[in-house]
Amino acid sequence: MNRSLPCLIVLGLLSSPVLAASWGMQREVGDFDLKMGTTPSRSMAQGLVTPSSAGMGGGFDLTHDSGLYFGQWTTNNASSADTPVLEMDTYAGYKHKFAPGYGYEFGVINYSNLIQNVEPSRELYSGMTVFGKRLGAAFANDPGRQNASLYADLGTLPLVKTGVSLKYTNYVLDAPATVDSGGLVRRFNDWSVNLSRKWVNTLFNLSYSGTSLRGADCSVYSGHNTYCDNALMLKASHPFF
Repeated sequence: MNRSLPCLIVLGLLSSPVLAASWGMQREVGDFDLKMGTTPSRSMAQGLVTPSSAGMGGGFDLTHDSGLYFGQWTTNNASSADTPVLEMDTYAGYKHKFAPGYGYEFGVINYSNLIQNVEPSRELYSGMTVFGKRLGAAFANDPGRQNASLYADLGTLPLVKTGVSLKYTNYVLDAPATVDSGGLVRRFNDWSVNLSRKWVNTLFNLSYSGTSLRGADCSVYSGHNTYCDNALMLKASHPFF
């Protein structure tokens, strides 16, 4: 694959802070829909898989009328001054909706570091919509470990009028990691449950997250949760305009 043209486009987008904050373009190219901009235009597997959003970024997404799609997203993590990161995420997949509330998707995404000499990681993903409920699954082969994730968005439950979503991930390390207590950890998992409800024009999100690691074992934790151990978080957002 020739990366020179996408790289030039993306580096041009990254060069301007103003463009990085607001730029976007969409147009039809024959049977394809082309999107370019400085925010990722697509998430995969019902939102379980997304291009990196850290730092300033830019890229494109190309979708065919048949449901086939391809895209590249490059992000510059300027916060890592000692270890600069210029990551390119390349993805390809197929998405099809065959009835209202029913559909499926599958694809692969490759994460490459354009500066550091590290092995790229790859993630296979799939998703489906059944009875309007969204389900996603992904398997990632990252340097040093393998991850398998499941995601379910059950939508708004009619009796309690509350949105419910769940996520579970299992991690298996290539080599056991030594924790602060001197023990070894080879595998662990984490999970999260999110409840959302709108009340008086304010959206409330209550999330519970946890992991199988405890105490000193948390020194090797690197998962999708903000904290190791159990955590309960409440967030409220209210639009002013």
